[in-house]
Amino acid sequence: MTLEIEINRNTFVLHNSGALYWTEKRMLLISDAHLGKVSHFRKYGAAIPEAVINKNFIKLDEVVNYFDPESIYFLGDLFHSELNNEWYLFQQWVEKTNIPIILIAGNHDIINPAKYCELNIQITNEWKLNGILLTHYPEIREGFFNLCGHVHPAIKLRGAGRQSLKLPCFFQSENQMILPAFGEFTGTYVIEPKEGDTVYGITKDTVLPVIITF
Repeated sequence: MTLEIEINRNTFVLHNSGALYWTEKRMLLISDAHLGKVSHFRKYGAAIPEAVINKNFIKLDEVVNYFDPESIYFLGDLFHSELNNEWYLFQQWVEKTNIPIILIAGNHDIINPAKYCELNIQITNEWKLNGILLTHYPEIREGFFNLCGHVHPAIKLRGAGRQSLKLPCFFQSENQMILPAFGEFTGTYVIEPKEGDTVYGITKDTVLPVIITF
């Protein structure tokens, strides 16, 4: 279910939900949850089962219960678009969870910030702590290791013949790690690793390093 790694002398735990846990800070990091996306597309006629909505909140509950964090940082695209009925489900989840939440704003976070303030959610464009830079968009900045989202990274594994398998992944380069999308109803973007990059693939049950050959 999890894999423990070290970044800048800090311990991070990769969870197969796509969440990342910073052990020393008891901080849970989640990127690209895209809450509200299912309702947004259903409104315009997309045939998406309503049960998918509940899956996102079930995942959130599971990962919070697993780590018992002191704070939750959403690395952007928490809510997909305008207010819809999922906002009220999110409001109930925030009140029930009762853990400080910080939102690093992303391109889809267009809801009036006052709505987040009503839930005591702090919004910012970035967050710096112990040489770690939290952003939504990938950003390389001297002196920092960047944890970010936005890309929805995946790795394509190729087998014999034309067989292939695409897995969402944590994608780590020298001074950056891009988190996978947490949301159930999100696409992925296949990344092409370079020499020195590290990829951690996500399966239904675990997180595992991917051996890259060049």
